[in-house]
Formats: sequence, structure tokens, C-alpha cells
Amino acid sequence: MHEIICPNCKKAFKVDESGYAEILNQVRNSEFEQQIRDRLELAEKEKQNAVALAKNALNSAMQEAASAKDAEIQSLKAKVDANDIAQQLAVSQAVRAVEKERDDLQSSLRQSELEKRLGEQSLKDKYETQLKDRDEAIERLRDMKARLSTKMVGETLEQHCETEFNRIRATAFPNAFFEKDNDASSGSKGDYVFRDSAEDGTEIVSIMFEMKNESDTTATKKKNEDFLKELHNDRTEKDCEYAVLVSLLESDSELYNSGIVDVFHRYPKMYVIRPQFFIPIITLLRNAAMKSVDYKKELALVKAQNVDITSFEDDLEKFKTAFSKNYDLASRKFQTAIDEIDKSINHLQKTKDALLGTDRNLRLANNKAQDVTIKKLTRKNPTMAAKFAQLDKTDRSDDDS
Repeated sequence: MHEIICPNCKKAFKVDESGYAEILNQVRNSEFEQQIRDRLELAEKEKQNAVALAKNALNSAMQEAASAKDAEIQSLKAKVDANDIAQQLAVSQAVRAVEKERDDLQSSLRQSELEKRLGEQSLKDKYETQLKDRDEAIERLRDMKARLSTKMVGETLEQHCETEFNRIRATAFPNAFFEKDNDASSGSKGDYVFRDSAEDGTEIVSIMFEMKNESDTTATKKKNEDFLKELHNDRTEKDCEYAVLVSLLESDSELYNSGIVDVFHRYPKMYVIRPQFFIPIITLLRNAAMKSVDYKKELALVKAQNVDITSFEDDLEKFKTAFSKNYDLASRKFQTAIDEIDKSINHLQKTKDALLGTDRNLRLANNKAQDVTIKKLTRKNPTMAAKFAQLDKTDRSDDDS
């Protein structure tokens, strides 16, 4: 049983489960109004029957005890009337509450349906606008590509990447270097080289970039793989850690359209990307390399120490080689000087011997000269003897005079 309290008189009356459930169902039923009217008519008839029965009972009772029960009959009649009023008020209050709940549910349902329709329409308008913008952008791109040569399309892609980088250079990469690769001494060159360094000059990461595009009107269509080998060689020649091909080739490829594609199975540390991933690939590689900066600093220090030791050993070896060469040269010159001295000594000795031989000859000549006499000179020489005799006579004659 459910107890319902009249909000006015505060009196309670009971309604059984079936009656209460029937009231709720009637409120939620499309025939609620008709059933309410029928129920009210039935209740009215029941009330009238009850009143009639009560009146008959009262009349009978009054007839049995007319004067003695008259006051009691009036009291009972008043109670019955009060109960009827309270019952009507309670039913009316319950009906109004159920109707209010129904109206609220219907209003909420209508609002939800309206919001759903508005949301669906908004999403539809949004996607239609995005599709329209995309179609217009594709059409503009196709028109632009149709009007440009292959070289100009490639230069436009390079300019796009350079502009995108310069927009964030000051804030994101203040120490970075990103410029065209103009060094073709090795026979080929990439498009751009990116290098970023720490404050102390330690290199964080280096990337060789190649930008490739192709006009729709180009007779021969290139593939991304056609440029990987040359890009790998350029990366190796320029001593870059990574290589990235920024490409608009193979525009229908689901693989390259999916995002950043690594081609490590072909060449180490190489990626193929679409232009919209140009800044993200630099950021990803740089952030990944930042974790190894300390190791790179230690490696650079070790390399510097090894270079110092190697330089010292090289200098020492150069000194030893130079000293050995100078020693050999000086030794050869010294030996030559000794040989020349020996030759000079031999020459002087010969000269000495010759002089000594001359001295002996002079002594012998002197001795022979001292031993010369007139007799020896004129011996066996009559002419000379005559001349010396004549000369001797003349000298004596002069003495006598």
C-alpha cells in the first residue's frame, strides 16, 4: 500500500500497489487523459453510490434512532465530505507531479534531439568546409605545378622549407646552421645541410637534406628510391649524421603519405618525409641527439687527448727523422771533409817528399859545385884550357902594372 498525504489538510489516505501503478502508467500512457476522466467519472459514481448508500444507511439509522443519532449522522456526513475532498486533492497533486515529470522528459528529449541535429549539422558544415578548402588547395597546387617547370617546382619546395625553418630559427634553434650545400668538390652535393651545436661548440646533430618534387606534366615520373643512393653519398661526403629526403614524389603512395618513413633497410639513418613533417623531423632528431651530448663531449675530449698524444708522437717522429737526416747529411759532409783533409795531407806529403827530394838534389848540386875546379873543367877540353890560361895571363899582367 502507498500512503498519499494531502498537501492542504495534511490528511493521509492509502492507495494500493495496483492503483498507484495504474496512476503512473496512465500518466505515461497516451490515453492518460481519457483514463483520468473515466476514473474520475467512476470515482464520482462510486462516491455517489457510497453517498447514497451512506444516506440510506443514515436514513435507516435515523429511522431507528432519529433524534438520538441525528448529530452523529451529521458528523459522519462531514467526515465523508472531507475525505472526498482530501482524496480529490491528493489525486490532483499526484497527477500534476506526473504530468510535470512527463513534460520535463518531453522537453529534455526535444532539446537533446535539437542539440543532436545542430551538432550533426555543424559537423557536416565543418567537414564540407574542410573538404572544400582541401579541394581548392589541391586545385591551386595543381594549377601552380602545371604552370611551373620541374626545376622551379623543386626550388619552390626548397624555399618553403627554408622559410619554415627561418620562422622558428631564433627561438627553437639559435645555434643551428641551415644553408644550401654549395660544395660540389666531390662531384655532387645535396640541397641543404643542417647542423646544431651546444654553447661550447659540441655538435648535437647534423642532417643532409634533399628536396624533390615533380610537375604533373613531366614526361618521366621519378620515384623516391631513385635519389636515396646519391643522398647517402652526399651525407657521407659532408660528414652528416642523418639524411632526409623531403619529397612530393609518388603522391598516391600510402606508405609515404602516412608520415615519417625510415629507409634504414636501404641506407643507415635515412628518412623520407612529406613537407609538412620538415620541422617535426628536425625537432625529433635534435631532441633525441640532446640525450647523447654529454657522451659526445666526452668523446670529443678523448679524441682531443688522442690527437694531442698522436701529435706529440708525430712531432717526435718528425724530429727523429729530421735529426737522422741532418745527422746523415752532417756525417756525410764530415766524412767528405776528412777525405779531403786526407787527400790534402797526401798531397802535402807528396809536396813535402818532392821538396825533400829537391833539397837533396840541391845539396848534391851544391856539393858538386863546391867540388868543381879549373882543372876539372879544362880537363879533356883544350879550348877551355887555352881560354882559362889566357885569362890567367891577363890577370897577372894587370897585377904587375
